[in-house]
Amino acid sequence: MARKFFVGDIIHHLNDAKLDTNTEVVIAPPFLYLLLAREHLRKEIEVCAQNVFDKPNGAFTGEISVSQLKDSSIEWTLLGHSERRTLLQEKDEMVASKTKAAVDGGLNVILCCGESLEQREANKTVDVVVSQLEAVAKELKDWSKIVIAYEPIWAIGTGKVATTEQAQEVHAEIRKWLGKALGQQVADETRILYGGSVSAKNCKELAKQADIDGFLVGGASLKPEFVDIINSKI
Repeated sequence: MARKFFVGDIIHHLNDAKLDTNTEVVIAPPFLYLLLAREHLRKEIEVCAQNVFDKPNGAFTGEISVSQLKDSSIEWTLLGHSERRTLLQEKDEMVASKTKAAVDGGLNVILCCGESLEQREANKTVDVVVSQLEAVAKELKDWSKIVIAYEPIWAIGTGKVATTEQAQEVHAEIRKWLGKALGQQVADETRILYGGSVSAKNCKELAKQADIDGFLVGGASLKPEFVDIINSKI
């Protein structure tokens, strides 16, 4: 089965844009704007939370539950984003627990993974990424609602840029791990996004790579060039 190309993150002015009908588009605004985005975006564009809690409804002040998102017609959530792992110290086990809760509750998950510059320079990239994914695999066997997003932390807002070859290399290693850990069907069908400072300048070359199935777009999603990134396969 062919994997459908995918682009995700916060975006502006999409309703009137001519978008590639073969590319799935999902935006992830802050919680405050989820309902506003869902109300005003055209229906084929999905809306995604940036996080979700791993416990059911209850006295968890400041958190958002899976059922609350579902009640609001939000069908996607990001989990394990590098900023939550680094700034909020979310461990692999917490990301795994949230991922299981989200999938069990019927949400689709964009599961983020990636290494720091120190880990990259120590040649630990694959070890780190696989470790992050293995934590989820221990909790979850059905990956049909999972989209993986590889985001090299060292290439986000640092001035350092990962080459197309570096990105493809890690994506290939992730797909190889999927095959070994979860079976070839999961490896063939799971989409793996790239999230390392994607722009209109590098998106077309990245999109040609065999194991890059789409993008997790940050700053460029707030610029007019985002439509060019969405249409990178045309």
